[in-house]
Amino acid sequence: MRQLALSPRPSGDRMVRLYLIKPSNYDDAGYVVTYFRGVLPSNSLNCLAALTREVVAQKRLGPDIELRVELFDETVQRIPVRRICRSARRSGERAIVCLVGVQTNQFPRAGDLARTFRAAGVTVLIGGFHVSGYLSLVSEIPRDIQSLLDEGVTIVKGEVEETWEQLLADAIAGRLKPLYDFLQCSPDLLRRPIPLVDRKLMKRFAASNHGTIDCGRGCPFNCSFCTIVNVQGHQMRARSAEAIANVIRDNWRQQGVSYYFFTDDNFSRNPHWEAIFDALTGLREDERLDVTFMMQVDTLSYRIPRFVEKARRAGCTQVFIGMESLNPANLKSVGKLQNKTRDYSRLMQAWHEAQIATHVGYILGFPHDTEESVRRDLSILINDLQVEQASFFILTPLSGSLDHLNRVRRGESLDPDLNKYDSMHEAMHFPNFPAPGSLKRLYEEAYETFYQFDNMKRILLRAAPRNYWNIFKNFLWYRHAASLERRHPMMAGFFRRKSRQAMRSGVPVPDRWTFFKTRSRELWAYLSGLARLFREMQELWLQTRPRSTTERAVVQEMHRIYAAVERRLTAAELQMADRRAGAHSPALKVPSKLLLQWQRWNLFYANRRVFTRRDIDRSWRTMVENLKRCRFWEASPLRLATVLWLDFQVTAMFLLAFLGAGRK
Repeated sequence: MRQLALSPRPSGDRMVRLYLIKPSNYDDAGYVVTYFRGVLPSNSLNCLAALTREVVAQKRLGPDIELRVELFDETVQRIPVRRICRSARRSGERAIVCLVGVQTNQFPRAGDLARTFRAAGVTVLIGGFHVSGYLSLVSEIPRDIQSLLDEGVTIVKGEVEETWEQLLADAIAGRLKPLYDFLQCSPDLLRRPIPLVDRKLMKRFAASNHGTIDCGRGCPFNCSFCTIVNVQGHQMRARSAEAIANVIRDNWRQQGVSYYFFTDDNFSRNPHWEAIFDALTGLREDERLDVTFMMQVDTLSYRIPRFVEKARRAGCTQVFIGMESLNPANLKSVGKLQNKTRDYSRLMQAWHEAQIATHVGYILGFPHDTEESVRRDLSILINDLQVEQASFFILTPLSGSLDHLNRVRRGESLDPDLNKYDSMHEAMHFPNFPAPGSLKRLYEEAYETFYQFDNMKRILLRAAPRNYWNIFKNFLWYRHAASLERRHPMMAGFFRRKSRQAMRSGVPVPDRWTFFKTRSRELWAYLSGLARLFREMQELWLQTRPRSTTERAVVQEMHRIYAAVERRLTAAELQMADRRAGAHSPALKVPSKLLLQWQRWNLFYANRRVFTRRDIDRSWRTMVENLKRCRFWEASPLRLATVLWLDFQVTAMFLLAFLGAGRK
């Protein structure tokens, strides 16, 4: 929750409470999906927060109105439904709820919230890609949207940068229309407020130093599965480079925001890309602000003169590329003619040479996909193109896309449950995957294959040092989401929270005992999986962590000794390795005999000797096996203490390195 600016409150005024809510969606059992810590904040929520702050600061709603604003992102917060409903019953107050940035899979949850609020007399507005996209292509209002209109919910179609003040004024005065259509009024973003980074809200996310900015909107291409062009149009509109730089500077100084996700669907087509890069380069090189970012680009971006090199200087560490498919026939079938598969190798090479990590979006379920072709494409992504990260999606007919419109017109079967339109469910029939669930299983296999230990290890070993921790943390995020949460990583967070009462409309609320038993089993399975994942990521770090020149010299000498004698190094041998390595690094001091004895037990001092957990894990397995066989005499207390001590030190070293990287 966050309260923004307040206007002065003269006597006899009216209090208006504005709740900006980004709704979540439901899981397959009907529970609202909420996490203890999120990963991707909502740029739509940040945009409306900035617009509202501008309206309040300039007192555009009149001197007799006090506007209090609260932000909620349901993916990381519980919505205080009862408190909001009570606020509508207070004398002299008006409660307004805006459900913002609602996507198709979030519409069922948004609808349930809207009906609850309306029943309590709260004014409710809904906007976002679902209603805007659907109504952009058809004149007839669908049943799910019409049912909300019948209950007094206002539908907002299109972008609101130029009309937000009008909407707020109408809501406060009680004269809202059932439907507002701003689709043909695409705002000029040049002088509009930059999305607000709310520090209190960002503390609920895993990386509180992150921010989002949509530097531009629109896309010149015509991909049939995409909703962008039918909501934000083909014309590219951009924000001022100067305004972006000013906000980034202020966020750095006031809130410590050092990393941004530029949410433009295609930053490489932003008409001001060069001015933005130059402004960011100035912040980094002239003002010494260590600000970095990731952005979304198309497959032709590397051909734009100076684009890649300027992105590198401006602080770009990762690019998300809409590759979609390696099959030209698939790309042609969805109108993505700008993608040329023959250029993919040069595309990756250009970004790799600039030491910028590549993250590709890949869609499964195109007309020419088969199980064999998808597995072959995975091999190419891993071994030939060597992309650092991949996000897989099941082809989904989103409302507002031409795919959805054409299927509706042809009378093809579509899943009526909009909650499944999340790119990880089969929401339509796939001729090449006739067995229900077969494409979903292939989707899960794609994540398991790409994010297997050996591939993550290869990626980190060849990664540029500047990108090591960003890639590592993304691996942790994706492995956690795919293997533990069983959700798409872009929709998942860390540590799922469940409320027994927060259920989908029509789904019976379980009794307390049933909920307790089910939740206890889930938590045990989750915590066990989390422990396994932690050990896996710790082992990944041990085998790939960047090492100094001195350490590499020590390692080389140690390997030489290991090759000669297959046993643990003695203190004398370690001293010899240090001395020989000292020839490569004079700054390395030879430790005393006392320190060498301590070195045998203290990995904090001699951490360069630790390259794997295998010995530690083997010791644990031996001790557990002895206990299972009741061979207690072989479970030496001294050995147990030694293994505990070594395991603690390795774990502490990993956590110190991980958390230390998070502060950079």
